[in-house]
Amino acid sequence: MVEFAFGDIYTREGMTKKEQSLVTISSLVTLGTDPQIELHVNTALTVGLTKEDIVGAITHLIPYIGFPRVLNALNIVKSVLSQRGFDSTAAVPTT
Repeated sequence: MVEFAFGDIYTREGMTKKEQSLVTISSLVTLGTDPQIELHVNTALTVGLTKEDIVGAITHLIPYIGFPRVLNALNIVKSVLSQRGFDSTAAVPTT
């Protein structure tokens, strides 16, 4: 599974690593898979996405998946940002 996802899927041409990260995070938030959201938020920051990029993409999901999943994901983002030494208050709304 790891070889397929990270060997075959992530090495395909056509999308940047940043774009792939945003699509992955959006999908995981929609599914509500919290441990994977945390992992991929870290990955997104590592490939160069900003906290504003990540929060903006997740916030954009509100009308499609609802407030509960989005707010839960934003709390995960806030935790990851805090762990990585970012100021999470400026980018993540208070829930």
